[in-house]
Amino acid sequence: MTAPVRIEADYLIETPCDPRATAEIMAGEQSSGTFVAVPGETPELKQRAAARVERIELLDPLSAPSLPVARPVNSEGPWRRALVTLSWPLDNIGASLPNLVTTVAGNLWELRQLTGLRLLDLRLPLAFASAYAGPKFGVAGTRELTGVRGRPLIGTIIKPSVGLNAAETASLVATLCEAGIDFIKDDELQSDGSSCPFDERVRAVMRVVNDHAGRTGKKVMLAFNLTGEIDQMRRRHDFVLTQGGSCVMASINSIGLAGMIELGRYTQLPLHAHRNGWGALNRHPALGWQFAAWQKIWRLAGADHIHVNGIGNKFSESDDSVIASAQATLTPLFEQRPCVAMPVFSSGQTAAQALPTYHALGSTDLIFAAGGGILAHPDGPAAGVAELRAAWDDAMSRKAPHSP
Repeated sequence: MTAPVRIEADYLIETPCDPRATAEIMAGEQSSGTFVAVPGETPELKQRAAARVERIELLDPLSAPSLPVARPVNSEGPWRRALVTLSWPLDNIGASLPNLVTTVAGNLWELRQLTGLRLLDLRLPLAFASAYAGPKFGVAGTRELTGVRGRPLIGTIIKPSVGLNAAETASLVATLCEAGIDFIKDDELQSDGSSCPFDERVRAVMRVVNDHAGRTGKKVMLAFNLTGEIDQMRRRHDFVLTQGGSCVMASINSIGLAGMIELGRYTQLPLHAHRNGWGALNRHPALGWQFAAWQKIWRLAGADHIHVNGIGNKFSESDDSVIASAQATLTPLFEQRPCVAMPVFSSGQTAAQALPTYHALGSTDLIFAAGGGILAHPDGPAAGVAELRAAWDDAMSRKAPHSP
């Protein structure tokens, strides 16, 4: 797990050209190269700043391109595929996450030579670990704040996401607290609308949560969606803190990397990262980002929890992809600073998914969030929570195949 000296990125490429030549074009495009030689592009400069092609592994070609190209270099094929690793000197950009994204992604998807490109993984020099906040709470801190150990956090989402006012939301939270829930989150669509203003909602909900904690000793963690502009998010964070809240949530694709970095540095509460919009970056197998690469950026920026979808989900993602994503968030980034985040399983989750989730992941370090599986349970939310707890107790009683 030794951190590399240079920035490294792995790609799946598809091209009608020679894969080695295409990889060299990629390296030049994202470092010191230009499409024609220019004054100043000396051998010394290239030695100092050029990206390098570290590895090429040829894969089976395809009979047709995966993606359309308006101005193809070669429209006859065959379309060769390869796994490619590029590397860059850290000095090119310094330990800067926004400039890292520009470097490892940037204009690459626009190259005429490529009919497919997917960023698979990243390995970063240790300088990134000290430059960014990283998860301030992660798995251990989340467990400390909730008092939940040795099992997943059982969570839910406030539904309907819009339509309930502050008092109705607080009433639902009271029901969930009495039901024995560990974690509740705002839906990503619930923000600061006039029918349920942020401050009014936080005040009403935290009155309920604090009252329940005072009577029972169990303080439910509620992730309030503070997504907004940077100054708005700071103010909303501070208000949650003053009301006794223990978590805030942001839609990370909406606030952007700079917004998340600032929030990660500012927050005194766990930061729940919702990935809505992720499908646009990932759904086509020959385009976009693999979650393994993408989630590293957001963990460094400060995410304590990251959504990974769920087994048997209502969306398009496969179960294997979901588990790989969860494993990625639990894998240390650096030996000296792990920056581990807690994966959040959601999307159509019920008691039926507990056993396959545990057996596939081999860990209980997760938030298992069921919306309809709790709130729409025929015997009420308390029965929904009890059923999920029982399902996880049963799953954990059967040794997971991948457990140490």
